[in-house]
This record gives sequence, structure tokens and C-alpha cells, in this order.
Amino acid sequence: MDELKELVAKLERAYGDELVSVVLYGSGAGGDHHRKFSDLNVVCVLKRITPHELFAGEPVLKWWRDRGHPSPLLMTEEEAHNSSDSFPIEFRDMQDRRKVLFGSDVIAGIQVDTRYYRVHIEHELRAALFRLRQKGAQLLSDPSALLGLCADSVSTFCLLGRHALNAARVETKLGKRNVVRQLSETLHADFSAFTVLLDVREGKTDVDPGDPSELFSRYLEEVRKLVEFVDQLENRGG
Repeated sequence: MDELKELVAKLERAYGDELVSVVLYGSGAGGDHHRKFSDLNVVCVLKRITPHELFAGEPVLKWWRDRGHPSPLLMTEEEAHNSSDSFPIEFRDMQDRRKVLFGSDVIAGIQVDTRYYRVHIEHELRAALFRLRQKGAQLLSDPSALLGLCADSVSTFCLLGRHALNAARVETKLGKRNVVRQLSETLHADFSAFTVLLDVREGKTDVDPGDPSELFSRYLEEVRKLVEFVDQLENRGG
């Protein structure tokens, strides 16, 4: 993508010899990127990060955010190699789907400590569920906003669902719809609300989501089943 090339060029000018690596990861580097709705997640590795580097990179980061993308994740080489135990989901994503845009592949040699992988997945799932409930409770009388809230969150739950399957040692395929299908097969449960929300998120015009309040209720129940699945992995040795 031209904007990724432009981002790298701007980072090179801003950081000079301090820039070690720029890596695109997640759906942007995989097979399920949706140009309109998917984020371009970038990690930028520097030799050091001091206030000088932060000031130097501020215009670049603002330019990137103004284009609708998340700010690049800034970290030093030392942090890249010593943070995987604290962020196993993020580093697992980087290992599974990444594209080196500049410099060396600093992710290749990182060993992701999976001792806390399941716990981290459950924490992120429960936190996302609590946020969904909290925000949804304020929008029950506004069907359009409630539907938008659900559609905005489904990508996060698909991502965490893929990691849940990985933690259960289920080999997963790329693509949010493949994840939903595998969740339904593995958990022997209905995840049709996820599918409807993916359709809404992608702007499919032939989809009738029905009553947003009813869809919200189904969605909450499907997420609850996913949380329960991850919680039970501990007892199953996952």
C-alpha cells in the first residue's frame, strides 16, 4: 500500500539511524484485511526511546492517526525481546501474521511465553464483555447506536476467539468468518449473531439484522459462551 510506504519514509526521516525495524502485523498483513474497516497495526522498533525520539516522531504519528489508523506501537529492541510474557496475544499475532516493511525481522527470534496466554485471553475477553454491557445498557433505546456498538466490537471478539481456539490447540484458519465457523464447531454452539454483525460491519446491503435489541441479547450470550469456554480450558489443561 502506498500509505505504508509513505509511513516508512516519514519514520526513516524522523528517526534516522535510530530506526531498527517497522513491522505490519495482524489482519493488515494477513488474508482477512478489509480496507474500509480493518486497522493497519504497525510496530516501530528503535534503538532507544527518549523524549528526543518522541518529539521527533510526533508529526508522523499525528499524520498516521489523522488517516484513521492506530498509532504505531513504539518499542526498543530490548523491550521487543522482553515483553512477550506480558503481551502474549499481541506478540502471538505478530508472529502469526506480519510483514517487515523496513529493517530486520525483530519478531522472528522472539519466544512467546505461553504460561499466561490463557489467563490473558480470558482477561481481555471479560474486559471487552464488561465494556460491551456497560455501553450497550446506555443505548437500549437507540437501536441504530446499539447496532453500531455491536458491529464495532465484533472484530475484537473474533480476534480473541481465534486466540481462544489457539489456546485450546485448535488449528485456526485466517479470516474472521473462518474463526466464527470454527468456534461454532468447537463449542457446539450458535454464533450466528457474530456472522450477522460481520455482515453489518462490512456494509452488506442484503442483510437484515432484525431487532437490534434482540441481536444484542444473542450476541451477549454468544460472547458469554466464549468466555466460559476459555475459563474451562484451565481445568482441561489448556
